[in-house]
Amino acid sequence: MVTAMNVSDEADRLFQPYNFERFQDLKPYLEEYWATSFPIALIYLLFVFVGQNYMKARKGFSLQGPLILWSFCLTVFSFSNSPVIRFWSCLFVLSKVIELGDTAFIILRKRPLIFVHWYHHSTVLVYTSFGYKHKVAAGGWFMTMNYGVHAIMYFYYTLKAAKVKSPRWLPMFITSLQILQMIIGATVSILIYIWRQEHGCHTTTEHICWSSILYITYFILFANFFHQNYIMPKIKVKTKIQ
Repeated sequence: MVTAMNVSDEADRLFQPYNFERFQDLKPYLEEYWATSFPIALIYLLFVFVGQNYMKARKGFSLQGPLILWSFCLTVFSFSNSPVIRFWSCLFVLSKVIELGDTAFIILRKRPLIFVHWYHHSTVLVYTSFGYKHKVAAGGWFMTMNYGVHAIMYFYYTLKAAKVKSPRWLPMFITSLQILQMIIGATVSILIYIWRQEHGCHTTTEHICWSSILYITYFILFANFFHQNYIMPKIKVKTKIQ
């Protein structure tokens, strides 16, 4: 019979944390951050609307240097690994506010801002704060997958900002990982609900409802993005040749 394991307890027995990872002063604040995440998300969406209108009649900025530094720093942060769940969970929640800066670069450089970008940024910001406050059992899985995909994604953005030629398959690979992340996330949510009576896997109908809604919508949006950007162009080229 398969039983759920408390990953953080196992990790504490296997690894000893660094001193800076013992810092816990942010925990009480972040548990109350749930209510604050809503106005932050609303301000972000307001910035999207106002920023695009402000830049409409203006020439886009280059911002190549700041963008390289920005993407590289997020690459290093996402790639960092530690068994100390509490410390890195705090940073993960806060990073969702920092990552909103991605949108600022898109708007100020007058690049296309697609729906999946700002929808994903705003909803992930709110859901991560929700998950942290309510100690969602699958949170460790969600965080680990997100860190992994973002490490590769921001590395690609760093290369692109620096105008370094990267493999043509890399952006397709990243989108494929994002789609796989949504499938695994939905699967883990279902398993957590099945194992909800097990030690370390407590969850509620509210938790499973919100995580399912988000993962399903993310899957649809990223799958559509993949189809529009990587499949449709090939079909059009093939049709022209014929």
